[in-house]
Amino acid sequence: MSAGPGRRVAVRVPATSANLGPGFDTLGLALSVYDELVVEQLDGDRLEIEVEGEGTADVPRDASHLVVRAMAHTYASVGRTLPGVRLTARNVIPHGRGMGSSGAAVVAGILAAKGLLDGEASFTDVDLLRLATEMEGHPDNVAPGLFGGLTIAWMDAAGPQHKQLIVHRGVSPLVLVPEFTMSTAVARSLQPLQVPREDAVFNVSRSALLIAAMTQSPELLMAATEDKLHQNYRAQAMPETDKLVRALRAEGYAAVVSGAGPSVLVLADGPGQRLAAADLTASVVDTPWQALMLAVDVKGGTVKNAEGSA
Repeated sequence: MSAGPGRRVAVRVPATSANLGPGFDTLGLALSVYDELVVEQLDGDRLEIEVEGEGTADVPRDASHLVVRAMAHTYASVGRTLPGVRLTARNVIPHGRGMGSSGAAVVAGILAAKGLLDGEASFTDVDLLRLATEMEGHPDNVAPGLFGGLTIAWMDAAGPQHKQLIVHRGVSPLVLVPEFTMSTAVARSLQPLQVPREDAVFNVSRSALLIAAMTQSPELLMAATEDKLHQNYRAQAMPETDKLVRALRAEGYAAVVSGAGPSVLVLADGPGQRLAAADLTASVVDTPWQALMLAVDVKGGTVKNAEGSA
């Protein structure tokens, strides 16, 4: 279908978990929970938004919607104005739980714009990551959302960069999701501007070890997920999360805060350990936590014509 009114694209974006313990603002993992949306270009500048699932009662239905803002940002990057669109979103990624819902919305908007502009403008992977980082502020969540797998993200003079890695098949992610939420801004505000040199060296060693554990040696995940840069400082705002992480780690499970929290990510070294960790959780927490047995997403975000052609 040619570009213009009536063109429809379908987008699918995975959840992500950032930091993975020691890899603060650097490491991210794409997970098999997905937000999906269909965007249709309309005549004029009309904006129609339908949302089902997560955030139905809370997300705006106007130009301030994060997906729409990301689309407008992408159009502006090539000197274009966002046309009228009809956005139909099915949100599954939990909001405010440390699973990258805002990053997923940014990625979804950028990919939707890319799809609508197909044939009129082209975007490299570098362009996509730059646009997403400009919207999100940090590349560690949007990189795995865009590209899938385990990603290392960093900034240099040329802008945000990433390297995608293949996760060892023995790594079995478990995400434990509470009913309560956590503000990323509040979580970040609890961290000091400076940390002891010993803590910095500690995290450098653990981050390097984590790459080996995730790609080659899952049996090293316990040691590799230790952290001294951010989790202890944020614990006061998430006492139940901190309690669960400590209880799981005391029993030998590689548990960390997922992103800014309050969800907990367990990087098990096999399905059996993952099931045992979920069983232990039920005996530790006093409030309901949902156990999500997930796979590592390896594709990242996808966009195609809604009619089915790639």
